[in-house]
Amino acid sequence: MQRLLWRAAFQSSYIYYSCNTLLKMGVNAFENREHSTHALANSTGHYSSGWMGSLASRTAQQKIVNALRGGERERASTMLSEIALNNSLSAGDFSYILEYCAKAPDPMFVLETWQTMEKKSIDFNKGICRYIVQALSKGGYTKEALDWLTLLEESNCTGNTLPIFNVFLSASHGTKKLGAVKNCLDKMDSQFIGKSEITYWELLKLAVSQKNLLAVNEIWMDCTKYYTPSIVILRKFIWSFTKLGDLDAAHNILQHMVKVAATHKGAPIRVSPKQRYQSPRLDIPIPALIELPDLMLLPGQKSELGEELTVCQDSDRSKFDLRLERASYPVKCFLRWAFNDILYACAWFRNCDLADKLFVQMHDLGLRPSQHTYSGLIKSVITGKGVTHAMDLIKTMEDKGLQLHSDTLASISVGYSKILELDLAEFFLDRVSDKYPYLKRRSFNALLAACDIMDEPDRAIRILAQMRKSNVKLSNRTYALMFSIFGNVNAPYEEGNMLSHAEVSRRISIIESDMSKNEIQHTFLTLKNLIRALGAEGMIDEMLKYLNLAESRLSRLSLTRKSDFYNIVLDSLVKAGQIHSAIRVFNTMRLYGIPANTAIYNIMIECCSLLTCSNFAWALVSLMYQDGFIPQIFTYTALIKVLLLEEDFDSVLQLMELIGVEGIQPDIELYNTILTGASAKGRIHVVEHMIEQMHRDRIPPDPTTISYTLSTYVYAGLHTTAIEALQVLSMRMISLEPSVLQEYREFYEELVISEDPNAEAKIMMLFKKSEEHLGLALLNLRFCAIIGSSPISWLPDESLWARRLSSSYESIRANGLKNSYPHTQQGKAKRKEK
Repeated sequence: MQRLLWRAAFQSSYIYYSCNTLLKMGVNAFENREHSTHALANSTGHYSSGWMGSLASRTAQQKIVNALRGGERERASTMLSEIALNNSLSAGDFSYILEYCAKAPDPMFVLETWQTMEKKSIDFNKGICRYIVQALSKGGYTKEALDWLTLLEESNCTGNTLPIFNVFLSASHGTKKLGAVKNCLDKMDSQFIGKSEITYWELLKLAVSQKNLLAVNEIWMDCTKYYTPSIVILRKFIWSFTKLGDLDAAHNILQHMVKVAATHKGAPIRVSPKQRYQSPRLDIPIPALIELPDLMLLPGQKSELGEELTVCQDSDRSKFDLRLERASYPVKCFLRWAFNDILYACAWFRNCDLADKLFVQMHDLGLRPSQHTYSGLIKSVITGKGVTHAMDLIKTMEDKGLQLHSDTLASISVGYSKILELDLAEFFLDRVSDKYPYLKRRSFNALLAACDIMDEPDRAIRILAQMRKSNVKLSNRTYALMFSIFGNVNAPYEEGNMLSHAEVSRRISIIESDMSKNEIQHTFLTLKNLIRALGAEGMIDEMLKYLNLAESRLSRLSLTRKSDFYNIVLDSLVKAGQIHSAIRVFNTMRLYGIPANTAIYNIMIECCSLLTCSNFAWALVSLMYQDGFIPQIFTYTALIKVLLLEEDFDSVLQLMELIGVEGIQPDIELYNTILTGASAKGRIHVVEHMIEQMHRDRIPPDPTTISYTLSTYVYAGLHTTAIEALQVLSMRMISLEPSVLQEYREFYEELVISEDPNAEAKIMMLFKKSEEHLGLALLNLRFCAIIGSSPISWLPDESLWARRLSSSYESIRANGLKNSYPHTQQGKAKRKEK
């Protein structure tokens, strides 16, 4: 360790000494050099020296590079000294070494090589300067690299130095030193160096890495002010805007790009020796001859699509198609890449409509979609419309012989997992290549989440085995899902017992041991799922132990997330009937300043139903208001449970009035809660009042509603009324609209009164189509028809029972309810008397 520290200190001091020594030599050391024939051919910044010098020189350079790659720096220095013994040396005898050091980067050996060249008075060229600047800036020595740029500009011995400035911008991008980049741009402005398309590209990459949309707009304005952008840089701008989510601006530039490709003599592009596409024109700042879109925006704003640049107009489509056919293959490639960039962004930002328009436009322009095109479109369709809508595109790809990419297969698998089609999700996951473990892990986790929802632990075990086989590293989310899937045995079907508790403890121990083996610590998500699983299994002591563990390990956790833990714990305690423990935990939470949320207050109000204490429930409602929470429908449902246990039906009816006054929309669960309590106490008038209020609130009944209504009449011996109510409520369960009932009357009536022995089997088929309510309603009506106490009427509101309920409801509303709402002074006095 001491040796490494000494070496690091030596290298740092050496580079500082070398830079200062070279800078002290002054400008004259460079002015006496001759221009090298290996200077950059143009200002695009793409330079490659290739192999220079004799065969012996190339071999010697290769040996030095191999030594550097192997970490043998002393041996490399020795061989460099041996090369310096030759008296007839040129820049080519060191170019390969410097090129390697620039890519590595290795700024120390670059300066050591330059010092050797300086001793031998070897002429330098732009290539040598490029490698030195690149090595210094990539190695983090931006100040020294800027000094070199200043020295080069003052010497003015190499002509155009813009490519070397571009090298600095490119190499400094990874260091994220914005101050150094700003200094570089200031030097360029002060020396009137100007900018090339390479310069704009480097600035765009920096702006995207900083997620600065405003900077990208400013770069666009600067570029279009002094240049007519080529099709190459237009695609770069499209990429930048898509990365930052401004799809409108990207689409706007794409339309201009198509126009350039179709009208500017094919927008010629050439291929460099490094197989890079380049614009063959000179980098001369000529203002654009046509008006370009103004994309200058404030952060978060969206640009309007430029209609004047849209090429999908019928009047111009044939002209553009004809000229686009004459476009070269590279031009079409650039257009296709630009379309693909926006298609992928449409998937990321969920803009399926724009993706569809782009795909149609590609077809109109005669651009053949590639695998990447289909991949972007399929992902957009999956995020916008769902995975089932993407299957037609997948079939089209297969018909054309195009293979699905692994990322597309992974997206399809995730899409099927979200809609709980586990077999299809697993099928497409198996087709994802093992070369992409990150993609497979995301798909595996989505499938495990679906297994958790569908309660398929056996499938989850098979999926985990596949993850091991594919060498996919388990993540925190994977372990969190494992706790959720395997963290309980009997829940939710049965209560836990000693055997199930022992099995749960064994499973948790195995999972935590595997986490420790893979050096993964508990996180908020893993502890949250584990605490929930233990609470569901009824392992209260273990749940509280892990709550303490969460408080100790996650001390820096936000108060909101801490509230989530207490929400789970309190819910489990209330369901387990441990009222006093729940109250103690609630008081502890408030003592330590952990805020309660609406869910926690609802749980504690429901806890009051176990205490049969409405005073405590109203006190909690008061605390809710103090903490800035407005009671919602779930709060009122929990409060009504408490009132029902005290048989305070008058307060329940008054509370229902308050819900209507406050504009809160009641739900079926609230009504069923009241019907449950009223039916248990035989309060027929309350049941009928709630049934009529449900109908006026346009809330259709469900099987629970019918069950409690029927039970109330049956226990009271009102069998005829029960049958009549069953008929009306079944009709309303089918539809609340009389027109719908009349429209399908013939079809439904055939099933209800048919003497066909298979009629009931036909009705049962509705359950397989996930139309349980319709199937149950028809079975109820068939039961009424078989009994034959009264004919089936398809106008339920005209029945005597329905009209009686409506008249009774109007009478009660006209006369007013007897008792006051508990929050009034009379209600408070009544509770004090109790």
